[in-house]
Amino acid sequence: MSSSRSSRRSAGWRGPAQLILRLVLMGVGLGLLTGTGLRLLAPRVQQQKISLPSWLADQALITTLLGDAVEPPSAEDAEKNTKAAPAIAKGLKQARFAPRQEIKALSQRWVELAAQQTDLQASAYMLILDDGRFAAMQAERPMAAASSIKTPILLAVLELLDQGTLQWNEPLTLTEELVGGGAGWMASRPLGSRFPTHEVATEMIRVSDNSATNLMIARAGGMDAVNARFQELDLPSTVVNNWLPDLDGTNTTSARDLSRAIALVDSGELLAPRSRDLFREVMGTSVTNTLLPRGLMRGLGGAQGAPDASLARKGYRVYNKTGDIGIAYADAGLIELPDGRRAVAGFLVEGPFNDPRSTELIRQLAAAMAPHLKPIPVPPKP
Repeated sequence: MSSSRSSRRSAGWRGPAQLILRLVLMGVGLGLLTGTGLRLLAPRVQQQKISLPSWLADQALITTLLGDAVEPPSAEDAEKNTKAAPAIAKGLKQARFAPRQEIKALSQRWVELAAQQTDLQASAYMLILDDGRFAAMQAERPMAAASSIKTPILLAVLELLDQGTLQWNEPLTLTEELVGGGAGWMASRPLGSRFPTHEVATEMIRVSDNSATNLMIARAGGMDAVNARFQELDLPSTVVNNWLPDLDGTNTTSARDLSRAIALVDSGELLAPRSRDLFREVMGTSVTNTLLPRGLMRGLGGAQGAPDASLARKGYRVYNKTGDIGIAYADAGLIELPDGRRAVAGFLVEGPFNDPRSTELIRQLAAAMAPHLKPIPVPPKP
C-alpha cells in the first residue's frame, strides 16, 4: 500500500513539472526563432525599408533583441543628423517652388512683345510646377499691385485659419477706416455691419471688394503684420502701404511674387489640405477672366467664346485674380493642364490711364505661353 501511495505521489508531481518544462522549452524555442528572425530583418530595419511594431520602437528594446545587429547612433552621428535636418527640410521646401530650366524662347518672346510698346512697363513670370521649367521677364521688379495683391492677402488670412486663431465664420465689423471705394458692395453697408469671414474672403476675390480686403488686412494684424509675413514667405516685392483701393499704386508686388504665393498654396507647403481647398474654391469665384484666361485661350486657338468654358472644353482651368487701377493692370493664377500638370503665371503692366494697350499686352503675354503648356501626348498602347 505504501508503494502504491508513492507511485501516485510521484505521478502527481510529474504532471506539473512536465508542463512547466514544456512551457520553458516552448518559450526558449520561440525566443530563438524571434531573435533569429529579427536579426535577419535588422539590415532592412536599419535602412528603414520596413518598420517594426510600436511596441518594438524603443531603441533599448531593439538593441536587447537584436544585439549588435542594430547599433544606436553614435553621439557624433546624432549631432550630424541634428545639424542636417533643417537643411534637408529647407531643401524640400525650396523644391516645391524650384525654377530649374528656363524656357528661353518664351522669355525672349515676352521681351519682343513688350518692346513693341515702349511707353508701357511690363513684368511676366511662368513656372510649370511639375518639372521646374520657367520663363521670366523683369519678373522680380516691384510694380503697382492694384487688386492682384489680394491673392497673397488671402494666403495670409488662411494661415491664421490653420493656426486656429481665426474661425471661418468669425464675424468682422466694418469700421469707417476700413471702408474702401471702388469695386465691391460692402462699402454701401452701414458702419458697424458684420460679415462672416468666409463671405469677406470670397467677396475680396469674387468681385474684388476693396472694403472686404481692408477687413482682411485688419483681421490679419494690420499692414505691418501682413508685410512682415510676406517677407517671411520670400515675397520681397509684395508690400501693402495703403488701404484699398490704393488708386495711386503705392501697394506693390511682382510677377514672380504673385506666382510664388499661389505655388506655395498649391504645393501644400503652407496650408493644410482643408485651407488649401478653401483657397482654390475662393479663387475659383473670380468673375473677371478677360486677361490671363482669355489670352491663354487665344494662344491655344479654337473657339473664342467665354474663356472659362472654352478652356474647360480643352481640359484647362485657370484660378486667377486680376488688378486694375487704370494706370496699372495685373493678373496671376494657377493653371491646370489637361494632362494633370499645373503651372503658375503672373503678369503686370503699367502705362497711361485706361490705355487698352495695357490689357492687350497681358493677353499677348499669356497667349505666348500657350504652346509651352500643351499636354504631353499619351504614348500609343502596344
